[in-house]
Amino acid sequence: MVALVDCNSFFCSVEKVFHPGLHGKPVCVLSCNDGCIVALTPEAKAVGLHRGDPIFRMKDTVERNNVTVFSTNMYLYAAMSRRVTNILRSSVHHVENYSIDESFCYLDGYEGCHDLAGYMRGVVEKIRLYTDIPVSVGIAPSKTLAKVGSKFAKNYRGYRSVCMIDSDEKRRKALELFDLADVWGIGRQTLAKLNRFGVTTPLQFADKKENWVKSRFALPTLQTWMELNGIPCIDTAEKPRKQSICTSRSFGEMVTDFEALKTSVADFAASCANKLRGQRSVASSVTVFILSNRFRKDLPQYGNGTTVMLPTPTSDTIEITMAAAKALKTIYMEGIHYKKAGVILGDISDASYLQQDLFDEIPNRPERNQLMEGIDRLNQLYGLKTVRLAAEGEQSSIWRPKSEHKSGNYLSDLDEILTIKI
Repeated sequence: MVALVDCNSFFCSVEKVFHPGLHGKPVCVLSCNDGCIVALTPEAKAVGLHRGDPIFRMKDTVERNNVTVFSTNMYLYAAMSRRVTNILRSSVHHVENYSIDESFCYLDGYEGCHDLAGYMRGVVEKIRLYTDIPVSVGIAPSKTLAKVGSKFAKNYRGYRSVCMIDSDEKRRKALELFDLADVWGIGRQTLAKLNRFGVTTPLQFADKKENWVKSRFALPTLQTWMELNGIPCIDTAEKPRKQSICTSRSFGEMVTDFEALKTSVADFAASCANKLRGQRSVASSVTVFILSNRFRKDLPQYGNGTTVMLPTPTSDTIEITMAAAKALKTIYMEGIHYKKAGVILGDISDASYLQQDLFDEIPNRPERNQLMEGIDRLNQLYGLKTVRLAAEGEQSSIWRPKSEHKSGNYLSDLDEILTIKI
């Protein structure tokens, strides 16, 4: 059996931990640049807010219902996520992080000594006691069914935070009541195709013959069908290597100066290189794109992008940043108010099988790789961007995204540690 531990409204729950007066009140968290709602509490949903709503359009609803708004603070959320994970690892031998707010716990062997539902309720209470983060747990033979169970545990208090699907009768009842669009692994196109075949519930899909699924769908959909029938086949331990890596942002203020635009591109290039090294890969192409503000019809409109090929595949931040700066110089146009820029790394391959170039222009590449590893270790120890290229500019640059409602990094920055007035 496998259990999915899912933190309820995680971003909002973390903010409420440090603002206890918000319990039972509507709260929402905004996306980068304070644009759209990315997380919200049930109380916020009750007043008419939805995930994805642009905050400027919902301003009247927010003010009328006294909704508390926060900017995204990933440092704080990541720190709290580590605490929840540490509690899980102290309670269950094999824990696999799937996302910042979800973890799979493998319970094979625990059924001989524990009532699984009761044991996981104890873990839920332990997480609540130590972190004040509410979690929902689904227990089932497969990960997809465990996700279904966690949704029932979250939506129905009668389960007391834990829903276990341990029999075929429970499985069929759960799939009959569950929304097909919410099944893990079924996207919009697959959903539309299933609906065309008259399949409207997960149970109807699970009851189809294997040959029927094989003849009409690709392997991922077949795996979802097997999981819905209680056959575990999805391996989330090894995440597939990304074929391209992109970092892009809308600016807090429009940018016209080339140097300011260059610092933003350098920052995005460095972030891409860091992600590239994180998956032990190298890239052969660097693409840069820039866009004006399409909502400002009173200003000249412009958008362009170009790609620079690297002579040797690399994950070196310096090399990638220099290539991005070179690409930007060829597409920059004066007199344009730029609102967004981005960097994309492509032609990604495994760093373990790198073919050296006889005419490589960087003779000290092994030392440069060691330098990158050292910077990564320092940033992991002292915080992201603690050590960065001067070309990335200051944290106060005008292009930095807005975060007017950001809470402090209470768990990771001594200068922002929470203070309490007594």
